[in-house]
Amino acid sequence: MTVVLGVTVAGAAVLGVEIHGRYSDLDHGEAYSLADPQRSLLPVTQQSPAPVDDQALAAALDAAADDPVLGVIHGRVTDVTAGETVWDADSATALTPASATKVLTAAAAIHTLPADHTLTTEAVPAADGDTLVLKAAGDVWLDQDDVDDLAAQIADSGQTYAQVAVDVSAWAGESYLDSWDPDNVASGYIAPMEPVMLNGARIGATAGDVPRSPTPARDVAQALADRLGATVVTGVTAPTEATVVASVESPPLRERLEHMVKWSDNVMAEAIGREIAAARGAEASFAGATDATLDALAEQGFDVSGVTLVDNSGLSDRNLIPPALLDDVLVDAATGEELRPLLGTLPVARGVGTLEDRYADLPGRAWVRAKTGTLTGTNALAGTVIGDSGRVYTFALLSNDGGDALAVRRALDEFASVLRTA
Repeated sequence: MTVVLGVTVAGAAVLGVEIHGRYSDLDHGEAYSLADPQRSLLPVTQQSPAPVDDQALAAALDAAADDPVLGVIHGRVTDVTAGETVWDADSATALTPASATKVLTAAAAIHTLPADHTLTTEAVPAADGDTLVLKAAGDVWLDQDDVDDLAAQIADSGQTYAQVAVDVSAWAGESYLDSWDPDNVASGYIAPMEPVMLNGARIGATAGDVPRSPTPARDVAQALADRLGATVVTGVTAPTEATVVASVESPPLRERLEHMVKWSDNVMAEAIGREIAAARGAEASFAGATDATLDALAEQGFDVSGVTLVDNSGLSDRNLIPPALLDDVLVDAATGEELRPLLGTLPVARGVGTLEDRYADLPGRAWVRAKTGTLTGTNALAGTVIGDSGRVYTFALLSNDGGDALAVRRALDEFASVLRTA
């Protein structure tokens, strides 16, 4: 136990130092005041977290969870420092998780792929010699600079092409789930899942929930064709063996994961799910990605028997996850080495990501790091917080059939803030 606690406290404190360094220019009050950062690296025997009245804490958490706006609330809180569950509300029973699903996607990706893993999009000549084919590889992070780079490499090759095509065979199956709201593309939450996109298929923007294109792959082909003075054609696939005329690489996985979790990017989550599937030799489709995600988690010893996944983003209301599994993953990240990078991807209360506009007047401000989740009638919050006692807590909360979304979020934030004051 001493070894585990040492890792936990040191890891949590290092995380606090990281938060302080990255976000100290924001006005978050005294939570960022670390007079002696080196103290955080002392052995656990010198950390000596203050004792906590667990019965009183559980009662306070019960009171916070009893808010009727939460509807059906399942969840669990773990005192990682003590290695004990301090609060549980039917946490083994699955509820709809919304974007808390991304916690599982991120954990599976960290387990499966190296942190510096990238995706390479190549341009190769078709058999006719007059058509250039983009071999899509799953990079939905391309931007205009990447297209400029491809065009420059093609120009440097001395070859000219009258036509541009895109080969999307890297991914299989349907591109859009029937359990996703058809309006989600226009609303900016998702795009048809094709294995190459510009800025996640956003129209007229590089970030945020803005309308997405219904033809992501063709848009990339058109952007390159415009630079080459060519036209776009369909129905052309890349030859099995061909000389690569130009190529660009995606950002490394570590950067993509951080953006995906912090800003709850659904397109990125679905793409990373397919990346996991491809790395595990499975079909890069919705079913292949979700199966590969659960297989990767099972390999880590997590109990996935109560889970139903139909996507990797959490957009589908058919997903079901027990809060206990989400908390198990977070406990593992707080106490072990392999999943620890997951903690650094979590949004920071009143700091960055999907929590940046929350916790303005709550004790959890700057101390809570948690993945959010929102669908109609569904809200989630799963993450970590360091209590006033110095104890590290993980928590996973799923609310279904709740009231007004803003009111539910407030109730969940108040629950997490109870842990901060512990």
